[in-house]
Amino acid sequence: MIMQQMPLPPDIPPGVMEVARNFFIMVAVIALGIPIIRAFTRRFERGPSSPQVAPPDVIARLDRIEAAVETVAIEVERIAEAQRFSAKLQAEQAQRAIPRADA
Repeated sequence: MIMQQMPLPPDIPPGVMEVARNFFIMVAVIALGIPIIRAFTRRFERGPSSPQVAPPDVIARLDRIEAAVETVAIEVERIAEAQRFSAKLQAEQAQRAIPRADA
């Protein structure tokens, strides 16, 4: 069955029907496309559905790195404590060495 176009009123320009049709097609594509794009984006961000397990040698290496970082952190804390103690001693010695004006 061939669709016949209805005659337009004389005050409507001839290209208006085509523009209106294209507008509604664009709205439908956007309304359907946004959820589809979001689903693909979520799937892409999540990565593969099954988690990948690192090889045992990589896990052992990471454990050694973690232990070394913890050791360095402890040593840095000891150095900081020694510096605080040294600064405290120097401040006390400076207090004793300077005679007070009210004495």
